[in-house]
Amino acid sequence: MVNLRRSLVINFMASSGATLVQFLVSVLLARILSPSEIGIFSITIVFVNIAHIFRDFGVATYLQREPELTPEKTRAAIGVLFTSSWLIAILLYLSSGWIAAWFKEPAIVPTMEVLALGFLFIPFGAVTHALLTRQFAAEKQAIVTVAGTLSYSATCLGLAALGFGTMSLAWANLVNIIVCGLAYIPLRPKGTPWLPSFRNWGSVVNFGIGTLLTNCAQAVNNAIPDVLLGKLGSAKHVGLFSRANSTVTIFTYVAGSTVNYGALSYISQAHHRGESLAPLLSRATALLTGVGWPVLTLTALLGKDIVLVLYGPNWLECVPAIFPLAAAAAFMMAFHYVPTALTALGRPYLAAFPLTLSVLTRIAFGVWLFDGTLHSFAWTVFLATLATMPVMVVQQKKYLGVPMRQMLRAQLPSALVSTAVALAAEFLMMLLPASIPAIVRLFSMSLPLIVVWYLTLRMTRHELLPEVHHLTTGLKMRLMRQC
Repeated sequence: MVNLRRSLVINFMASSGATLVQFLVSVLLARILSPSEIGIFSITIVFVNIAHIFRDFGVATYLQREPELTPEKTRAAIGVLFTSSWLIAILLYLSSGWIAAWFKEPAIVPTMEVLALGFLFIPFGAVTHALLTRQFAAEKQAIVTVAGTLSYSATCLGLAALGFGTMSLAWANLVNIIVCGLAYIPLRPKGTPWLPSFRNWGSVVNFGIGTLLTNCAQAVNNAIPDVLLGKLGSAKHVGLFSRANSTVTIFTYVAGSTVNYGALSYISQAHHRGESLAPLLSRATALLTGVGWPVLTLTALLGKDIVLVLYGPNWLECVPAIFPLAAAAAFMMAFHYVPTALTALGRPYLAAFPLTLSVLTRIAFGVWLFDGTLHSFAWTVFLATLATMPVMVVQQKKYLGVPMRQMLRAQLPSALVSTAVALAAEFLMMLLPASIPAIVRLFSMSLPLIVVWYLTLRMTRHELLPEVHHLTTGLKMRLMRQC
């Protein structure tokens, strides 16, 4: 736990810094590129993200979960990864014209061709990244994160300023992959083989197929909104929806790497030791919702001000979609670690069932309820999310030993904290004049809301409170040493 906590802190610092830089880049891009240009990239990246699932073929998960990882198993995993990555690169490159014709967006072709080239270079760093995660070596991964972030940001903003439009995002993605691959070379764990093996693929492929089903269902589920909007609506709809979704997922964007870092390896190790996963999952989810639910609540209430500050008035049309998307994200957060835990048990395919149901309901509700407005489409995403809840509740009880009553009891403090923060935000919104700039209103509310959040953590005796104290104590000690 000590090593994991240290790695989480390092990962949080590195990923938060990278996220801040990338977020600032996205804010600047929103003022350089048009909604249509961003929408074209959003449509393209949907198919690229799905291709990534097949490219990985569960190799990264296999390397993190395997109890005894021998050089032979590692070489076999490398062989699977190179084979799948290069095949997918060829297929993605060749299919770019067909996809562009289907959406009637010719600009998709060059964008997808450049993104496909990245698949040729990804395997060189992917194996090292997975092995470092297995060892909780966050400090080494932080070096790569810095190198990749800086290269991506400089390339993206530079090309966008020169008028490359959508292609600036595509070329920046390729540069980031190449730089990260080069940075991982001197950081490889000692004894890691260089050459792939095209034998002994059995265990890798068997595990990969189960992981592939779940990851593919997840990718398709994430892709459905952009695909449906791109077909039923326009590239502008996709760009606006993407911006609304980005606003809702700010917390996940900032903390996502940290809340997931080492989770698979840690849960897998606990399972192999014969420990019950129920207490571990209940506590992990409570820690996540203790921060995530209040943030999502504030995002839903202050969506207009957030969009004005970050993206400008040209993106206000995305605001009506923020509330339903935030509500859907809050429900999913309660089951955030279920797919990871199922994978740790060696049953990754089980997580595919609720995701497949979500895909089907998103398509059905989208076609049925979409009336040409972004607001109606966002509510279809919320309804599809609700449809998956019963399946996930059953899985959590049957396979992970966490009944519904225990889950609700563990999440009650987080719900109380979120309610208190929401009431405080509503009160502050009534006090502050509507005429003041949005950025002034948000900054004026930030400190009082943090105080309310912390006091409510104390009142509810939330699981997160000791971690907050541990983090602040560590920061105080570092500051005292420097002074």
